[in-house]
Amino acid sequence: MPKVVITAQVEDRVQWEKGFRTHGDMFRSQSVTKPIDFGTIEGNHVAVCFEPDNLDAFLKNLDSPATAEAMAFDGVKRDTVKVFVLDKEFRV
Repeated sequence: MPKVVITAQVEDRVQWEKGFRTHGDMFRSQSVTKPIDFGTIEGNHVAVCFEPDNLDAFLKNLDSPATAEAMAFDGVKRDTVKVFVLDKEFRV
C-alpha cells in the first residue's frame, strides 16, 4: 500500500481537527479505507498520513474543488501544503 504524508499550517489546530474529522465520506471517495494517522504541533502545524488503495485517484482528488473546499473549511493555509509520497523504504 502506498503512503502519503501531507503537512500544512492551519489557522487553528483544534478547529482544524474538528473539521478534519467530518470528512470521512470524502476520504472514502478518494480510496482511503484504512485509519488515517495525524498529529499537530505548536505553531498550528499538522501532518497527516494516508494509505490510499489507489494512489493515482487519491493524488488526482487532491486538486479537486471538493478537497479545496474542505481545506478552506478546516482553515488550511493552502500555500503551506506539502505532499510526500513515501516511495522508499529502509529496513533496520
